[in-house]
Amino acid sequence: MRRLLARRMKIHLFGAFLVSVGCATLYKFGVAEPRKRAYAEFYKNYDPMKDFEAMRAAGVFESAPPK
Repeated sequence: MRRLLARRMKIHLFGAFLVSVGCATLYKFGVAEPRKRAYAEFYKNYDPMKDFEAMRAAGVFESAPPK
């Protein structure tokens, strides 16, 4: 029973480290990278002036009335 806490603590710390690295890796490749690709794809063909003119024609802005 001597050093039981220290022995178990080493095992749990190693396990917690592995779980946290695994979760970080899954988040990076499962969420962050696809999100980056989606934003890059969206802004590749995005025309802000066209979008502005569409919102202006819809009457979204008070300072820029529709033409």
